[in-house]
Amino acid sequence: MSKESKLAGSSIQDAIGNAATIESDHDDESDIEQGESSAVPSNEGPSTSTANGKKKKKKKSKASKLLNKLKGNNDEEEIPQEVVDTVMEEIRTHGTLSPEELTAENIRAALQQMKMLDVVQGKAGIGGINSKDMGEHKFWATQPVPHIGEGPPLEDGYIEPSKPVEEVRQTPYALPSGYEWSVLDIKDPEQTKEVYDLLSRNYVEDDYAAFRFQYSAEFLKWALTPPGYHKEWHIGVRMSSNKRLIAFISGVPMMLRVRKNVIPVSEINYLCVHKKLRSKRLAPVLIKEVTRQVHLKGVFQAIYTAGIVIPTPVSVCRYYHRSLNVPKLIESKFSYVPRSMTLARLIRINQLESKTSLPGLREMGEKDLPQVADLFRRYMQRFDMAPLMTFEEVKHNLLSGRGEGEVGDGGKGRRKGQVTWSYVVEDPQTHKVTDFFAFYSLPSTIINNAKYPTLEAAYLYYYATETAFEPESENSGQLKKRTKSLIGDALIIANEAAFDVFNALTLMDNVPVLQDLKFGVGDGFLNFYLYNWRTSPLAGMNGEGGIAPGKGIGVVML
Repeated sequence: MSKESKLAGSSIQDAIGNAATIESDHDDESDIEQGESSAVPSNEGPSTSTANGKKKKKKKSKASKLLNKLKGNNDEEEIPQEVVDTVMEEIRTHGTLSPEELTAENIRAALQQMKMLDVVQGKAGIGGINSKDMGEHKFWATQPVPHIGEGPPLEDGYIEPSKPVEEVRQTPYALPSGYEWSVLDIKDPEQTKEVYDLLSRNYVEDDYAAFRFQYSAEFLKWALTPPGYHKEWHIGVRMSSNKRLIAFISGVPMMLRVRKNVIPVSEINYLCVHKKLRSKRLAPVLIKEVTRQVHLKGVFQAIYTAGIVIPTPVSVCRYYHRSLNVPKLIESKFSYVPRSMTLARLIRINQLESKTSLPGLREMGEKDLPQVADLFRRYMQRFDMAPLMTFEEVKHNLLSGRGEGEVGDGGKGRRKGQVTWSYVVEDPQTHKVTDFFAFYSLPSTIINNAKYPTLEAAYLYYYATETAFEPESENSGQLKKRTKSLIGDALIIANEAAFDVFNALTLMDNVPVLQDLKFGVGDGFLNFYLYNWRTSPLAGMNGEGGIAPGKGIGVVML
């Protein structure tokens, strides 16, 4: 792009921003749910309400509404013509650009640049939060984390030293009046349902409020009760008046290797505050309280992920999506038909084989666990950051979520309550397990969609292959070929189990095979963080320090 066109693009972006924020007074329905206004205050802050309980809001311009149609588009040519035309008309009406600047080509390029800027800033994709929500990181400035702008450390190590347990704060942090702490028992079905209800209505959703993660009770039990878990690390906040669960955070123990150092950490996850209570600033208190509980067990480091940028990511991975049920993905607006393609052709391009390709592929059983655990241990040594799992942890992570009954009892290709699908490749002659792979189910609610209330999404989990240990397997392309076959067969199994989409991140050995397997690049990013630990950046979406993309991250966060 020339210097002149860059400048034009900048002025066009300013004009688009102006067009998208043209406002007019309009009475809109209050976002306070009926029957909850007295018990759950709004997170909108002080406002002037009308007599009938409605709020006075600003109505977005037509251009602003149409900009929402950009979701899910990744290529410049996929910017809908309707958006381009409407934005051009609004800018022309308000006379903010010259006729020479106001061309469809310039508008389209500027829209695409604005989209990519949002992604880079962490404002787009699942888990994205806008710049207002990110604030100025005042809380994180008080925490033992690397701060933005710091150079790489001279050597890896802790930021703050560990302390004796008796020196750790012994009393819980104070909550606002009307709220109280609650330790959740995830093995109690009633309490698990409370966590499920909170997450399913208030947890991570995309920027356009179209999709929201839907963690099942079976998933939560699988994810939050690994061997050696601590009940005290599953922390909730309840309303004192009616004991309703309105916030949650969790931690589970993990032994983590970061380059040459092996450290016990807490894997922190599922931080969620009820939407109507975000103004109460409960999230920092939840983080401090779970940190206190973790410290009481003698653990002083943690690993966590987020879709936004806070101080300071140790790595960034990108989501990729493999379409399985193309018509449903199009109708639910998860993805779009490119302008240069028909729906029929898109379906044909994404069609999978009906049978898997690897001889000796079968479902994993308990008898395979000794070989699987050994293969996993050796394989994960190839990545800069990876978990060290005991035999019991491997068993739990790969087999405890297989569900009940027979395949088909929970629907096509599924057992009842199934969360994980784990498979091995057994050499027919030696009966040695040479490979394994697993994926897990994490559906999303499709908000306000009566025809398709749920998006069935499979996520690539752990895998390993003996091919990695053959001489020159990477340089010769043999490892790529084997990995492609493993993940390709996982796609076929997921398709047979009626999943709609198969998701993967740019970690482990995924990167070289994603394009060949027809994964499409997503607009979601996952930032990896370490608490109270410094290390140089790890290769995720991009290579780092001569390490190929993906090879820095061997941790799959649930």
